[in-house]
Amino acid sequence: MSEDNTQSNGPLAGLNVLEVGDWGEVAGKLLGDAGAEVIRVEIPKLGCASRGHGPFVGDEPGVNRSLAFAARNTSKRSVTLNLASAQGQQIFTDLVSRADIVIDSAGPDVLNNRNCGHNKLLHENPKLIWCSITAFGLTGPRKGWPWNDLVSMALGGPMMSTGYDDHDLPPIRPDGLHSMNISNEYAITAVLAALWLGTSIENNTGHLLDVSAHECISATTEGSFPNWAYLGQLVQRQTGRHASVQRVPAWQHLTTDDQYVLLMGGGVPRDSKVFANLLNWMDEHDASGDMHDPIYQEVLFKDPRLDPGARNRIVETITDFVKSLTAEEVYRGGQGIHMPWGTVRSPEDNLSDPHWDEREFWWESELPEYEGKVRFPGAPYRFSASKVKMSRRPPLLGEHNSEVYSELGFSKNDLVQLARDDII
Repeated sequence: MSEDNTQSNGPLAGLNVLEVGDWGEVAGKLLGDAGAEVIRVEIPKLGCASRGHGPFVGDEPGVNRSLAFAARNTSKRSVTLNLASAQGQQIFTDLVSRADIVIDSAGPDVLNNRNCGHNKLLHENPKLIWCSITAFGLTGPRKGWPWNDLVSMALGGPMMSTGYDDHDLPPIRPDGLHSMNISNEYAITAVLAALWLGTSIENNTGHLLDVSAHECISATTEGSFPNWAYLGQLVQRQTGRHASVQRVPAWQHLTTDDQYVLLMGGGVPRDSKVFANLLNWMDEHDASGDMHDPIYQEVLFKDPRLDPGARNRIVETITDFVKSLTAEEVYRGGQGIHMPWGTVRSPEDNLSDPHWDEREFWWESELPEYEGKVRFPGAPYRFSASKVKMSRRPPLLGEHNSEVYSELGFSKNDLVQLARDDII
């Protein structure tokens, strides 16, 4: 780590990160937005896989037009490099020598087989953190299995818990490359832990972090594992609510303005004070029914499986109440008495949320080949003493070749020759 780390530049300013492969984009973005200097290594002419993923600017595909790529590659520099060539492997080795962290999602042994992977380079740089993100880990009988996000969601377990009340319908896949997001979040946690630990004193080598996306996904199945491990029971998928061993009443309801609201837990409060406030609100609309009966107070503190009849009565009464209101009235009124209720939004509704605007969640910048500015999701956290920000717009393919490779000592003529030889 260099010594010019300043709080104004982000909590990770001064760290140099090298990212290679297609499955570490979110990890690289999180590090870059927090101030680290991130170099993304891409395939010459083709670029990384996400450059081919839509949506595209103007609905026209192109290596520099993917908004999916743009959202996950803020605050990075892009270089192209042919790692199948001996010279490309040497250049990659030189880039690693300048790095504090390598995010490697190229695949198990891909770089090792080219003599520029962690087997060699960790021993040459004892301060290096090498974070490998693969489908099934660097060891084990599945390590070479092919995969994608759909396979990961299925094998890991979340898909079986995601779907509808009607089990004649198949399970569904959570969209949005969840397996990348989940595994990359785990990877960043490991990287930060390794930074805190520092160099391994025992063997004087850097840290190899072996992140298995399959294990990350399998650890993120909420109640599925504990219900099976401790009770021998399987949860069942339900429409718009948590999977559960036993079917529970619906959580989503249409309001008078034909919008859906979601009531966590079916709307049943978790303490008597909130329940009293809810009943007062319902009384204003003559909608509380017999809910003031003490038997319903007792339900709040019981296991839902012990008195399902009374609990279902509470849910039915609350459901009838919210159906008589608009979605905004349900949302604001529920939140006003500390109930975890919300409207079911379309994705574009979030773009005008004043809460996110006040927290400066959205970042804007120009995007090449697009007239005007594009909005990007920002950081999901804030720091009181340092700024988390988009330090660079998403890069063009190979945009920083000249800048980065000149730092390694290559002249302009050298770069021209490297391009002619299909090295960069």
